[in-house]
Amino acid sequence: MIALKKIWLSILLALIFTPYVAAEDVHIAVAANFTAAMKEISRAFERESGHKTRVSFGSTGKLYAQIVNNAPFELFLAAGQERPRLLYEQAVSEQKPITYAIGKLVLWSRDAQREVSLAALQAGDFKRLALGNPKTAPYGTAAAQVLKHLQLGQALRKKWVLGESIAQAYQFVATGNAELGFVALAQVSLNDSGARWLVPQSYYEPIRQNAILLKRGRNNPAASAFWSYLQSPAAQAIIQQFGYAIPQ
Repeated sequence: MIALKKIWLSILLALIFTPYVAAEDVHIAVAANFTAAMKEISRAFERESGHKTRVSFGSTGKLYAQIVNNAPFELFLAAGQERPRLLYEQAVSEQKPITYAIGKLVLWSRDAQREVSLAALQAGDFKRLALGNPKTAPYGTAAAQVLKHLQLGQALRKKWVLGESIAQAYQFVATGNAELGFVALAQVSLNDSGARWLVPQSYYEPIRQNAILLKRGRNNPAASAFWSYLQSPAAQAIIQQFGYAIPQ
C-alpha cells in the first residue's frame, strides 16, 4: 500500500512540475507541386505533435511575393532554391534554407493510348503543350530548359499553355485543354491513368526544393516542431512515396 502511494505521489509530482506545452497552429506556404505530399505530412505531423497546420498552396513566385508583403506565413516550402535564398538574404529569416525534396519532371497525357515520348514531343503532333510559367514556377523553368536542350523552344512556343503553377499546368492536361504537359512526377506517381515519359535529369537543372523557417515563426513551438519534423525519417519516407528524391 505504501509503495502504491509512493507511485501515485511520483505521478502527481511529475504532472505538477512537467512544463505544459499547449497545442499551437502553424501557417505554412507550400508550392503547388507538393500539395499531395504536404497533405499527408500534415496529417502525420498533427497526429504525432498535437499541433495544427494551416496550409496555403500556390505558385512559388506568388507565395514569395505574399511573404515579402508581410503575409502571415511562418514557413515556406518552395519549388526551387532562389526565393528561399532571397528571403534569407533579405533577413526575412535567420535560419538558412534546407533542401527538403528533389523534384522530377515528366511529360504527361491523360490519354493512355497516346504515345508520350521524346519522339512524340519532337514530332509536335499536338495542339497544346502545358507547362508552368517559367517566370513564377520552378517546374516551368525546368520545362523550358528541356525544350531549349532539345532545340524545340521556338518550334513549340506557339503551342505553350502556361499555368500560374505546376498544379494549373496539370489541370490543363487533366481537363483536356492540352494534349500534353510537363508536370511533376509527384502529381502522377500514385495515379496509373494516362501515359507519361520521365524526362532524363540531364535535360534540366536539378529541381532542388528548398524550405525556410521565417522570422514570424521563430517563437511558435508548432513552427519549430514542423521544421524538425520535415527533416525526420518519417516525413522523408512520405516525400519519397510521392515520387521525390531525398537530398543526400
